[in-house]
Amino acid sequence: MKAPSRPARQNEVRIVGGQWKRSKLPVADAPGLRPTPDRVRETLFNWLGQDLTGWRCLDAFAGSGALGFEAASRGAAEVVLIERERKLAAALNAVKQRLDAVHLRVENADALTWMAHCAPASFELIFIDPPFDAALLEPALGAAARLVVNGGFVYVESGAALDPHAFAPKGLALHRQGRAGAVNFHLLLRADPA
Repeated sequence: MKAPSRPARQNEVRIVGGQWKRSKLPVADAPGLRPTPDRVRETLFNWLGQDLTGWRCLDAFAGSGALGFEAASRGAAEVVLIERERKLAAALNAVKQRLDAVHLRVENADALTWMAHCAPASFELIFIDPPFDAALLEPALGAAARLVVNGGFVYVESGAALDPHAFAPKGLALHRQGRAGAVNFHLLLRADPA
């Protein structure tokens, strides 16, 4: 006799710091969805500093929302998560409700279209982590360069290390970088020549 099958357990990641430390975030089984690993998020927020009080943050390709919720957990004044897939956006809204994340907003929209309609210099920190095979990185970097304040940061994940010459004309300079498995991660600084 065959044993009854168990329901598939949904994958999850945990918030690594701030007021919601150890809170679980569900990770749906969706094409191209790769939540930022705990170790990478920990490194990123060590680079940025643990306290983001007053910062406005944009998670442009939210997916699991790990980066955006991590920023909100560390005191960001405003966090916008953009997710194109309706089911993923609904899951993000459910987590927002569960955590009572009042400073966080979920937008069910295409990231590039949403960013094109956003006012310049609207964010201190922008997360860019599109699916690696979707050819979205270059246009997303251009949009982010317009939306981040002078002295602000753009965090990028990609399948390969970025060429600094590719983003320098956009007014972005490489601040820090690292690699974890197949993920290359970069922290870029917005610095106007003036």
